[in-house]
Amino acid sequence: MRVFFLSSLLTVGAVGLGLTSCAPAAQVAGVTVTPVLIKLSPAAARGENVTVQGRYLGGPATSKVLLGADGNGVGGYAIPASAVVSWTDSQIVFTVPSNAPVGGSWLYVEVGGLRSTGLPFSVRQ
Repeated sequence: MRVFFLSSLLTVGAVGLGLTSCAPAAQVAGVTVTPVLIKLSPAAARGENVTVQGRYLGGPATSKVLLGADGNGVGGYAIPASAVVSWTDSQIVFTVPSNAPVGGSWLYVEVGGLRSTGLPFSVRQ
């Protein structure tokens, strides 16, 4: 019975129906997966680019990057869409705006209303 079931799945996949990944999709309406930040560029000055690496980062239409929040994710300055250089589900590149808060704080990404894990980040003068 198990051999038949596995054989049937492989046949269905070969026919073109395919087996889909079990990984959750973060760009679907009603997102329930918390975005996760993995790595940030070193401290950057206003006008310099910052790279954010993570998982389930959504896209620029449904998400935002927050600078200047505290360690609990409270507050923060939303990076304007015009400062975004590129955005994928696993990497965001943005230019630090000229009016971004200077100093050490935390960076978060908010996707569909869910705030990511945070990482410490500093904007240099």
